[in-house]
Amino acid sequence: MENITIEQAQELALAHTKEITETENVSLLQAPGRILAQDMTASFHNPPFDRSPIDGYACKSADLSNASKESPAKLTVVREIDAGQYSTQEIQPGQAVRIMTGAAIPPGCDCCIRQEDTDYGEEQVSIYRRENPWGNYCFAGEDFKEGDPLLHKGSRLSFVESGVLAGMGLTQAPVYRQPRAAVFTTGDEVVLPGSPLPPGKIYNSNLALLTARLQDFGVQLVHMESIPDEPAAMADAIQKAAQDSDIIFTTGAVSVGKKDIMHEALSLAGAQRIFWRVQIKPGMPTLFSIYEGVPILSLSGNPFGVAVVTELLARPMIQKMRQDDSLKPVRVQGAMADAFGKSSKMRRFVRAIWNQGVFSLPDGLHSNGVLASMIGCNCLLDIEATSPEIKAGDQVEAILL
Repeated sequence: MENITIEQAQELALAHTKEITETENVSLLQAPGRILAQDMTASFHNPPFDRSPIDGYACKSADLSNASKESPAKLTVVREIDAGQYSTQEIQPGQAVRIMTGAAIPPGCDCCIRQEDTDYGEEQVSIYRRENPWGNYCFAGEDFKEGDPLLHKGSRLSFVESGVLAGMGLTQAPVYRQPRAAVFTTGDEVVLPGSPLPPGKIYNSNLALLTARLQDFGVQLVHMESIPDEPAAMADAIQKAAQDSDIIFTTGAVSVGKKDIMHEALSLAGAQRIFWRVQIKPGMPTLFSIYEGVPILSLSGNPFGVAVVTELLARPMIQKMRQDDSLKPVRVQGAMADAFGKSSKMRRFVRAIWNQGVFSLPDGLHSNGVLASMIGCNCLLDIEATSPEIKAGDQVEAILL
C-alpha cells in the first residue's frame, strides 16, 4: 500500500506487531518501569502483629478511666518493648509496658499513651489522660491482609509497587520480557560523534535520538549500528538482527533518490513491504516491512521526522509489545499563543510547548532537519490537512510527548 493515512499506517503496523508473552523474574531494583506478568496476592498480614504508632506506654484503657493531670493513673511498668522485639506476656490490670514506635503491642493491652502525657516513669508511670479502647493502636494487617489482591497482571511497576512487593517479602518481580530492538542508521554523509568531522559531513544524531526514545519506552537495545549506503550491507544487517530482535528500526534512505537504498536492501533481504508513504509531514516516506515475522519500521533521515514517526508509529507498536497502557498517547486541547504562518496541504505535526491549556511555539526554525528547536517542547500539534495558517487564539489539539 502507498500514500495512506497515519491511522491506516497505525492499523497495519499494529496488525503485524505481536504482544510479548515471555516472562522473567527481575530484582526489585530493576523492576520500576516493567510490566507485571501475574496477579500478586498477599500471603500474610502486614504488619503481622498489632503495633504502636507512638513512643510511650501500652496498657488497658479501663485503667485510665479517671486519669487526669490532677489525678494521674499510676501503673506498674513490667517491661520495655522496642521496635523489632516481641513479647507474649499478657498485661494485667494495673500494669503497663514501655513501648516504642513500631513495636509489637503485647496481649492484654488495648491502647497506647504518648510519653508526653506521662511522667516518663520506668518502674511506675503516672499517666495524665484517658484513652479510648483501641486508641493509638495499629492492628495487624493495617497495610494489607492475607488474601488481599494487591497488584494485578499488566500493572506498570513504579517505586510504590516495588515497595509493596518488598513488604510482601519478595526480592524479585515476575514481569514480561522487554522488547528487543535493532536500530540501523544510513547515510554516507554522517559520521559517528567522537570522530573528526570531515568537510561535507554531519554527525549522526538519529542513532542517539531514536535509541534514547526507545529506552524511554522500555525497549532493550540489542543492535545499534550505522550502515553504509550499500543495499547488500543493510540486507545482511537486517537478516542477522532478525534472529534475536522483536522489531527493527532504520533511519534514512527511504525516498526515491539515488542513495535511497532501503527499498533494494529490503528486497535483497526477502522482506515483505506492507506500506510506503504516509500522508503526514514530516515523515511522509516512512516504509514498513516484515521479515520472518519481525516488523521493520524504516524512517526518513531527517531528525524531526524521526522524532515524529517514532511517536506516531513506534510508540503504539511498543505499547502493544509491552502490554503497557502507560504508553497510550494523551491528547490535549488549547489555544495558540503564537501564530504558525504556514498553511498545511498535508496533515502536519508541529513541535510546541503546552502549558495550562495554552500552546506556544519554540524559537528557531521548524525545518524537518532541525532538532535544536525541539528542546523544551512537550507536544506535537496535530494540524489537519488543508488547514490555513494558524493564528494566535485558534483552538488546536496536540499529542503529549
